[in-house]
Amino acid sequence: MLERLGDRLPKFSVEEKKLLLNSLDFLGLNHYTSRFISHATSCSEESYFYKAQEMERIGNNFHVYVFMSICDLYTNVLSNYQLNGKGVKRLAASEWLYIVPWGLRKVLNYIALKYNNPPIYITENGMDDEEDNSLPLSEILDDKLRVHYFKGYLAAVAQAIKDGADVRGYFAWSLLDNFEWAQGYTKRFGLVYVDYKNSLTRHPKSSAYWFSRFLKGGEKKNGKEN
Repeated sequence: MLERLGDRLPKFSVEEKKLLLNSLDFLGLNHYTSRFISHATSCSEESYFYKAQEMERIGNNFHVYVFMSICDLYTNVLSNYQLNGKGVKRLAASEWLYIVPWGLRKVLNYIALKYNNPPIYITENGMDDEEDNSLPLSEILDDKLRVHYFKGYLAAVAQAIKDGADVRGYFAWSLLDNFEWAQGYTKRFGLVYVDYKNSLTRHPKSSAYWFSRFLKGGEKKNGKEN
């Protein structure tokens, strides 16, 4: 940071530094996926690989660039979804959103170890479906992959808590299908389906019912998951 910003950084007195040290009330963590990282001896513009997705919204064409492999020009860190030619297999609708539950456990434990185990609230965690109006509503609402996602990630949170991480809250992203800044209404993150063409009618998905049972403690009977 000093190298990048230099004298633009604010100056703190010794007393101010003492006040700031370990002063946060909690850490809010948005987490969706994980990537492998490695040291890169050098980076160039050719190190940026992206796939352009053409989508149509409100009659206009636009592109969303999904970075599959990124080399940071400042730190020489290469991040990728694959390691030695192998990567995570399960993918949500967005090409950047691989389902990697163990990554959440690792980052929670890293925060606990690195930053004196602060209180952590997971402020966003979830996956998206593709907008597909050709499917019948019953099929759209049967979002088995999202249930699989939440089971894996919540299990990772539970494991991190057992490891000692001070996780105090979890917010699923999201309750309703929503407008995404980069992709508009073409991706659906909600536990509840919103019918944008019919008065914004709400339809709970299978994941909403699963989450309700989970919160009530009804997801395990005789040691087995429902």
